[in-house]
Amino acid sequence: MQVLIWSLLIAAVYLLHQDFWFWGSARPLVFGFLPVGLAYHAAYCVAATLLMWSLTRFAWPEHLEREER
Repeated sequence: MQVLIWSLLIAAVYLLHQDFWFWGSARPLVFGFLPVGLAYHAAYCVAATLLMWSLTRFAWPEHLEREER
């Protein structure tokens, strides 16, 4: 079940990367100066970073960290 949840989160982040809904114009401006597409991409980068951190923290296979003797 955990593999399915991680897979769905990865797929969601992948699909959200395709931000075709903001391609038409630079308006509205976020915070009065930042085009909405750029603000979306910044938020996407934060979300992708949090997902990658979560994957390495909670889903990393433990047997890969064991040292062979």
